Amino acid sequence: MRESYFYRIKNLDRFVQNLAHEVENAGIGVLLRGKDNFPIPETTFKSRFDIAAAIGARSTCNPSSDHFDSLDTFLESNNDWAFGYFGYDLKNQVENLDSSNPDSIGFPDLYFFVPKILVLVVNRDAEFKYYKSDISPNEIDDLIKRLEADHNVNVQEELAITFHSHFSYSDYIKTVNEVKNHIALGDIYEMNLCQEFFSDDVRLSPWATFNKLYEKSPTPFGAFVRLSDKYLMCASPERYLRKDDSLLFSQPIKGTAPRMATQEEDNQCIERLKSDPKEQAENVMIVDLVRNDLSRIAKRGSVRVNELCGIYSFRQVHQMISTISCELQTGLRPSDPFKVSFPMGSMTGAPKVRAMELIEHFERSKRGLYSGAVGYFMPNGDFDFNVVIRSLLYNCTNRYLSFTVGGAITFKSKPDAEYRECLVKARAILETLNAKLDVKE
Repeated sequence: MRESYFYRIKNLDRFVQNLAHEVENAGIGVLLRGKDNFPIPETTFKSRFDIAAAIGARSTCNPSSDHFDSLDTFLESNNDWAFGYFGYDLKNQVENLDSSNPDSIGFPDLYFFVPKILVLVVNRDAEFKYYKSDISPNEIDDLIKRLEADHNVNVQEELAITFHSHFSYSDYIKTVNEVKNHIALGDIYEMNLCQEFFSDDVRLSPWATFNKLYEKSPTPFGAFVRLSDKYLMCASPERYLRKDDSLLFSQPIKGTAPRMATQEEDNQCIERLKSDPKEQAENVMIVDLVRNDLSRIAKRGSVRVNELCGIYSFRQVHQMISTISCELQTGLRPSDPFKVSFPMGSMTGAPKVRAMELIEHFERSKRGLYSGAVGYFMPNGDFDFNVVIRSLLYNCTNRYLSFTVGGAITFKSKPDAEYRECLVKARAILETLNAKLDVKE
């Protein structure tokens, strides 16, 4: 049984920034960030913690096949907290699909671990959970001293990074029109089309970069992940799935508009987004897809739409968010809600399988961890996972840095507007790194 040590944090900002440093130094770790003052739909659906950090690994789940069954066995045999992620290409295990696009980051499709040290923070109250067989009380004291230390956590060499795309502007416009042709033919109703922006031979400090990204774009589902030489720096506003006892819910985002310079302009932008038939159609189609997915593991008649097309404002963008919930059937294994709903509809399209086939055809790089999900399982079986968007991915061995952005293509999509939406979503990452795009016409 884990021991608990409670501590009142003196300087919260410094504490959490240093937590990212500890996660990086551990070699394997996860830091999740999301404060309760974010505009997440319905108060009862807010994050359990302001901050959760898993530092070091006691045991790991890194299967080469049968990923979901392996995860179930791992969770059931450990009966403990487990942190990790689902990569997008697990789609190949839930449907008859494949992935052949290039991948320069190299995250495994699925990875979970039981942490040596778990840190849970609400307001300024921290709980350290650990096993005496792994960690001594003196080591916890030393960790707290490091977390409270002032050593200029945001100091980082200025980088001159230029990102490139696998698409030229004209390539992207042509591809959007080709996707719209498939919609006109009735193959799909909607498809999420993404493009990767990448830079080679980059040296950076991942933990400091994550801190800067999150400071630039604070969101309810931020995540910093280190797995050996691979890193995720994520400022996601979107929840994928959360389980509370027998209640399961999902909160897909479809519909984005930029923040404006003045409150009056911002209000006008919100009203345009709220009344935009194209954005509403995108959101409603994904809500229907999620309802259908959840119905496969829900008690009969329990699937409901708690909120449809709500508008919520973040520092960089306004988002259209819906909430769908259900009561779970009894006797399910831990991975069953994921097997029926992964990858999430907001990152694929409808119908989902055909949309994923076309995504593989039209996109030019493997998504990997992008549009996957990072989160945790609790010992009682409850869980909470984000959608990996607004993220940097980094491999420090080959020094490859990338981020991916995209949007939902519908019959009413205007190709140039879709391209500009990609640039809006990229803005926070570019500003964090003081980077630029080199986009060919």
